Amino acid sequence: MIEINKISKSFSSLKIIDEVSATFEKGKTNLIIGQSGSGKTVLMKCLLGLHDVDNGEILYDGKKFIKDDISKVSNLRKQMGMVFQGSALFDSMSVIDNIIFPLRMFSDKSDSEMLERAREVIERVDLKDVDNKFPSEISGGMKKRVAIARAIVLNPNYLFCDEPNSGLDPKTAIIIDKLIQEITVEYNITTIINTHDMNSVMEIGDKIIFLVDGKKIWEGNNKEILNTEDKLVNDFVYSSELFKKVKLSQKN
Repeated sequence: MIEINKISKSFSSLKIIDEVSATFEKGKTNLIIGQSGSGKTVLMKCLLGLHDVDNGEILYDGKKFIKDDISKVSNLRKQMGMVFQGSALFDSMSVIDNIIFPLRMFSDKSDSEMLERAREVIERVDLKDVDNKFPSEISGGMKKRVAIARAIVLNPNYLFCDEPNSGLDPKTAIIIDKLIQEITVEYNITTIINTHDMNSVMEIGDKIIFLVDGKKIWEGNNKEILNTEDKLVNDFVYSSELFKKVKLSQKN
């Protein structure tokens, strides 16, 4: 679980995150949603420790993040897995070497142990016959699976996903959403996902916080979001024709 208590972050005189408090629960897919520029990415970078907050505090399973304690910060970051928007695979490395990379950096496993662990997570994300292929030789959906495998290879306590469906067709996006949700439950991870994809919200939104101009305007789950009376949330949710039809069908 990750708790944030009234955290704020500014760059020069521009406040990006404005006293946001929330609890991101373990074993659930926690979504941060909002328009571009709402502060989603900056909030995630604060949670990752890439930005120092100006005010407030962040607690990881009840323990406060203290940036000056280098050993504790290093240990915490080993507990974090990250799925980047563009997958961020190393083009010059094979699939298996991409997945082994965090093990080489942060574990003391032998080569055979690292290979065994990498193959375990490859199997878990349902990839076959791709070990020796390079990123340029596999599809976008496969790249996302490789990125997820790499993110969980160290058995993290916290999984961060930045727009994991970016660039994917709708069918593949749903498959990736479900895979992330399954892994979250199976490994009991605290998973936090930045997204503006309403299909993701409706499919896997166990816990959702909605940001507007750096402020938390609403929180709830994927059932509650369809029935909220909050105008700003409704304007966001029903901005697409698909969800306008959902709203109309509910009224009828």
